[in-house]
Amino acid sequence: MIGPENALLTCAQTAAADRLAIAGGTPGIVLMEAAGAAVAAAVAQRFRLQPVTVLCGPGNNGGDGWVAARVLAERGWPVRLGTLVPVAALTGDAAMAAAGWSSAVDTADAALAAGDDLVIDGLFGAGLSRPLAGVPAALVAALAGRTVVAIDLPSGIHGDTGAVLGCAPQAAVTITFFTAKPGHFLYPGRGCRGDLVIADIGIAPAVLDRLEPRWARNGPALWGAAFPRLDPTGHKYDRGHGVVVAGDEFSTGAARLAARAALRVGAGLVTTVGDQAACRVLAAHQTTVMVRPIAGADGLAALLADRRHNAVALGPGAAPGAATDQLCAAACRSGAAVVLDAGALVAVAGRAEGLWQMARGPLVLTPHDGEFRRLFPELSGSRAERALAAAAASGATVILKGPDSCIAAPDGRLAINDGAPPWLATAGTGDVLTGLVTGLLAQGMAGFAAACAAVWLHSLAASRLRRGMIAEDLVEEIPATLAAATAVVPGLGP
Repeated sequence: MIGPENALLTCAQTAAADRLAIAGGTPGIVLMEAAGAAVAAAVAQRFRLQPVTVLCGPGNNGGDGWVAARVLAERGWPVRLGTLVPVAALTGDAAMAAAGWSSAVDTADAALAAGDDLVIDGLFGAGLSRPLAGVPAALVAALAGRTVVAIDLPSGIHGDTGAVLGCAPQAAVTITFFTAKPGHFLYPGRGCRGDLVIADIGIAPAVLDRLEPRWARNGPALWGAAFPRLDPTGHKYDRGHGVVVAGDEFSTGAARLAARAALRVGAGLVTTVGDQAACRVLAAHQTTVMVRPIAGADGLAALLADRRHNAVALGPGAAPGAATDQLCAAACRSGAAVVLDAGALVAVAGRAEGLWQMARGPLVLTPHDGEFRRLFPELSGSRAERALAAAAASGATVILKGPDSCIAAPDGRLAINDGAPPWLATAGTGDVLTGLVTGLLAQGMAGFAAACAAVWLHSLAASRLRRGMIAEDLVEEIPATLAAATAVVPGLGP
């Protein structure tokens, strides 16, 4: 379910939300007063009483700044206000907000911006579409070293993509309204926003229902209802049988990580498969995870003909080449849920379109940026836009991995994950993620839900650990992570 707390509205949807609220009987100036008051409240709660400069742009973002300045001044804060355009040039709600300010008005320039340590950035919000230049760019440059409170978004950040349009300040906190925007969670915008406050300004939840948002911040609200529950009368065969295809005898570690993660997240049984030499190594290291030798793609097809083997992962530790390509084709034709990662993604690059057409069951792709470029060299745009385009082109759920992992479904749904700590970027953690997705698919979760849940649990488990964590630690943290999630997320338990 996508509610105001996790919906991400694009710039166009944000403008539509305002129009719908106004059409529903809430005047625009009432929304602006609520927004400005929310900014003032956030400043008063977070900072000691001190001089503050408020920089106001020509539009509604600037109007919010005029209101915030007035409210802070009424509370006894020493406020200096600078405007980019003459007051007489303001129109609509912004003009009404400016009319409520009775103190001096300065011209917004670099000297004013650098005058006080605390600055409220009300220059440009999420609707900015071209790079900052001239006076606005000089203003932003002057904010270096200041404590910046951004209204809606730091000026210069694109609301839909998170891109920096010319330049942008580093904010300590950003206050946005009704819902967050994609640019709050996509880098580099996420790195500029500081803490994020989503303020309720009186837009009814019914407005969100009418907009039918398809983008959201990843979290249990999206997939918690579908998360596998344990049946007290059930048995291991009810929880699926995952298969992980290993690399050669010198490259089995990745498959072992993936297989153990699939088992830890709840799959009833997991089997690792490979050639005879690889299986000897696997058998020496694994106890609960089973081992079975297979003879190439034909052997995998024969194994998956037993439909109890209902989810299969390929790529961890795999050599990119014809043999891996053939294994991927056999898996996709089997009807099992398939997760492709690492060497499998490189192996199929260049002929992937034919592979997508073979898939008879759910398909999940887990590329990092380099693998993504090999698979989809023609796609461009933000990470979110590229993930969505790839999902539409392939018919697969796509996890474009990174600090702002984007999970995209073929039907246009998108989740942006923001919980990954920087120490998650270490060898083997991608294999753990592949195993988590596979284990959840084996238990019957749909592709998009399984991918979102796996990415969220992966990030949460890493966050519970510390710098110095390695992939093996991450796997062993999964049970405690599930227990912690059960404690804080209603309905996620057994």
